Parts: sequence; structure tokens; C-alpha cells
Amino acid sequence: MSHSSCTDRSVYAHVPAARSGAEASPTGRLRRLAGPGAVGLTATGLAVALVLRDPHVSGSWGYCPFLLLTGHPCPGCGGLRATNDLLHGDLSAALSANAYAVLSLVLLGALWAVWVVRRVRATTTALPLVSSRLGLWWLAGLCLFGLLRLLPGLSVLQP
Repeated sequence: MSHSSCTDRSVYAHVPAARSGAEASPTGRLRRLAGPGAVGLTATGLAVALVLRDPHVSGSWGYCPFLLLTGHPCPGCGGLRATNDLLHGDLSAALSANAYAVLSLVLLGALWAVWVVRRVRATTTALPLVSSRLGLWWLAGLCLFGLLRLLPGLSVLQP
């Protein structure tokens, strides 16, 4: 094994990056925050669209193909309404529309915040490390939520 392969920064993603004069400057910080900033602006634009076009109005954002084909809500049904309710500060309505969407938004917000902090501190330029295990747990939870909301005793989970 050659010595040069041991110094590859991608292997040591947790090791703080060395701060050069350019990275410590305001321009370097702005450049590091470009990715999280673009994601934040996109999320803000989507939030504004949800406020302007109320998903509580039937058909305002289209119809769920799964619901149209089966007559049952998919695990994502109610997600737009839940997000809209959160934007209006109504947590109980959001949880009633789609509790899993609310939890997913909290997870996404936390991951975005970690990304911003890492970029501000210049500890890494990579996205927060999201393991495939976390993704699989999230997907399994989504499927379980979708199944549970179909049970008669848990119909409270339906939108």
C-alpha cells in the first residue's frame, strides 16, 4: 500500500479540513454555504408554493395515483397537507394529516442543520453522512406506517 493512498481526504471525512486563508475568508465561507443555501432556498420556495396553493383544496396539487387505483391512501398521502399545516403552526392538524411526513420533515431539517454547521465550521465539504442503514430504517418505517394506517383500529392515521 503506497503512502499517498493513506492521505486521501475522502477516507477521513470526519477529520477537520485544514483552513487556508481563502477558506477562512468571507468569500470562502459563502462558497462553502452555497449548497446548503441552495437547498434552503428551494425548500423556502416550495413552502411559499404550499402556502399560496392550499393542498386542502381537492385536486389543487393533483391526485394520488395509488389512491385513485386502490381507494386506499399511500404512505405519502396527506404529506402536503401536513407540511401546509406545519407552515401555519398547526402541529395537531399536521400530525393528523400525516404523522410520518412530520417526522420526516424533522429528520430532514436536522440533517440540513448539521450540513450548515459543518460548512460554517469548515470541518467537511461533504453532505452529512447518511448511512444506508438510516435510509433503510426510514423506508421500512414508511412502509410500516402505510400498512398500519390501513388497519381499521388505526384509521386515525389516515388523512
